[in-house]
Amino acid sequence: MTWGGRRRGLLIGGVLGLAVVMITSCTSGEAETAPEDDASKSSSSAKPAPPKKPVKLTIIPGDKAADVVPGGPVTIAAVDGKVTQVTLVNQDGEPVAGQLSPDGTTWQTTEPLGFGKTYTATATGAGTDGKPATVTSVFSTLTPRVKADVSMNPLDGQTVGVGQPLAFYFDVDIQNKAAAEQAIQIATTPHVEGAFYWFDDSEVHWRPKQYWAAGTKVTINAAIYGKDFGNGVFGNESRLANVTIGNAVVATADGATHQMTVTVNGAVARTIPISMGKPGHDTPTGTYVVMSEHTNYTMDSSTYGVPVDSSAGYRTTVAVASRMSNSGIFYHSAPWSVGDQGHRNVSHGCINMSTENARWLQETSQKGDVIIVQNSGGPILESWDGLGDWQIPWDQWAAGGKR
Repeated sequence: MTWGGRRRGLLIGGVLGLAVVMITSCTSGEAETAPEDDASKSSSSAKPAPPKKPVKLTIIPGDKAADVVPGGPVTIAAVDGKVTQVTLVNQDGEPVAGQLSPDGTTWQTTEPLGFGKTYTATATGAGTDGKPATVTSVFSTLTPRVKADVSMNPLDGQTVGVGQPLAFYFDVDIQNKAAAEQAIQIATTPHVEGAFYWFDDSEVHWRPKQYWAAGTKVTINAAIYGKDFGNGVFGNESRLANVTIGNAVVATADGATHQMTVTVNGAVARTIPISMGKPGHDTPTGTYVVMSEHTNYTMDSSTYGVPVDSSAGYRTTVAVASRMSNSGIFYHSAPWSVGDQGHRNVSHGCINMSTENARWLQETSQKGDVIIVQNSGGPILESWDGLGDWQIPWDQWAAGGKR
């Protein structure tokens, strides 16, 4: 070993020896060493307290903002502190409600703003330095060229059949159809695959890929208020509906056998003798959805363009009638054709049955139930005639229609 190596060894040994002496001289025993070491480590690893900072407050929309869309929220946020107080009022001093987040860093409106109004938002916050700060924003909302209202079918609280589409009818044409679809929120239990389809610029339907399952719960939130639908058109009044899908009632009317087979939740419940449209008035074939139910209803040929006083005209009151199309197809009680029911087609296009059978069917079913017409010799039912949504194949439906 060289002298340099022996010297380093002596130095290391000396240091180790010194360490042993120091430990021995500072402690009286092994058990007392651990607390000293832990305290030393804790003291050396303690982090310094973060620096105190002033709060930074922001309000969206910002000061002097104009043409603010009232459907969006007003948001107040704090960085390096918390929001402590907020006031938001319109030009008449009327307050707008809001809610503070649990951590106190964000405040947001819980009700919409109005059209064509000026608002003043004032927010106060406190920073981590404990000092308060205040910020104010004065902004105005837009005045739309046109306000769009929407009606819908079905309505809140209704129970409907498994074929019922969710139909929405705007009172003006909608340019930005994607925005309208985004505003109309459909929630189902259980989950259901479905899509929107536009029949024209003001009417859009949503339906599932297949018939609804019985018992499905549907929540429709047409949250259109303040939404920009393009061309100066903004949604006006939002709509909400909770709907239940009832029993799966599906009726198949066969023009060849002159019988209607009715199933309830997959089981045959009744076979009904019927008479459909005679030659020249053949009942269109396809999948219908019951639109409405009536009692003591007047069947009037003039409602679909045939004068009552013509050779093909009529005006007759029936005990039971359920509408299947806008063009005047019903299933209804027809005591005058009982002898023909089950044997031949003699109606003007409707499905005739006895009063007892018509009443049973109407009491068993509800609007939204499915009626399939086959072998009638008639033309194919148009998808736009009533609720002929199921006439459109799914791949075509999912493409969205007339966008």
